[in-house]
Amino acid sequence: MGQITLQDVQKSFGPVHIIKGADLDVADGSFVVFVGPSGCGKTTLLRLIAGLEDVSGGKILIDGKNVVDTPPAKRGLSMVFQSYALYPHMSVRGNIGFGLKMAGLSKDETNRKVEAAAATLNLTPYLDRKPRELSGGQRQRVAIGRAIVREPKAFLFDEPLSNLDAALRVQMRIEVTRLQKQLGTTAIYVTHDQVEAMTMADRIVVLNGGKIEQYGSPLELYEKPANLFVAGFIGSPKMNFVTGELAGQQGATTIGVRPEHLKIERDGAGGWLGTIAVAEHLGSDTFLYVDAGPLGMLTARYIGELSLHAGDRVSLVPDPARIHRFDERGNALRG
Repeated sequence: MGQITLQDVQKSFGPVHIIKGADLDVADGSFVVFVGPSGCGKTTLLRLIAGLEDVSGGKILIDGKNVVDTPPAKRGLSMVFQSYALYPHMSVRGNIGFGLKMAGLSKDETNRKVEAAAATLNLTPYLDRKPRELSGGQRQRVAIGRAIVREPKAFLFDEPLSNLDAALRVQMRIEVTRLQKQLGTTAIYVTHDQVEAMTMADRIVVLNGGKIEQYGSPLELYEKPANLFVAGFIGSPKMNFVTGELAGQQGATTIGVRPEHLKIERDGAGGWLGTIAVAEHLGSDTFLYVDAGPLGMLTARYIGELSLHAGDRVSLVPDPARIHRFDERGNALRG
């Protein structure tokens, strides 16, 4: 079992409040991603769950038991860090099995668990190699293997892919997601990359300034953001925001439209008129950055190739059903 519940969890360093009362339920077997900008508290919250930081208030329950006074080694969790933290003088086999050896498992039992983890992670051919003989992706898999063999209640991942190049990150996020589903072990994963969050998570926790802004499925956050912060953070490219008279016509202080929900027309008479400042032609997509005068710079996305270029006049027509409305406090207006 790996159900994790946070009840009004708080963390302060002196007068500075880092986590400001977090309430969260992580279901057994789920993949939950903490996402948010640098300094929002996501890694601190993960470290509180792991026991690497002491809480200033609140409870952390693992399978119903409050563990705030339980040392990290007895919480039944395994953590995978941003740095691989492998022992350079040990083989892959030695690195994966080190924790089991320290726990007093027999050599035969340790080898059995190490070889099973290596097979799961496609590391069997590399068991006798040293870390310096491995690629970045292979080293990260070794670090994950070291966590797997402990058979934890939950995995805690702290930006584990941030040291990899872009192509390898895509490959590894697929592998990590597949592995979590295969094992069925609860996972909490920290990242600043909202694309990573959207593609990997069952549910996403959006953090901002030490507060949980919203907790829900990726599509829920995309389609029904709770406020301006979530609306602007989730989605790539980010949502367009318009204020003033145009927003007032919608009964809102601010309206938002995602780039993919703007229809692009060549110098049309309706919609929001503007001049293309930059056109990005990616083949699969075309991104237009349009100077719409008093509305500001707007981004529009067209799926496929579109023969428009900087200097061309266009009209951007928002899909009425996909306009998001926000009040003066930045909270979403429904209905």
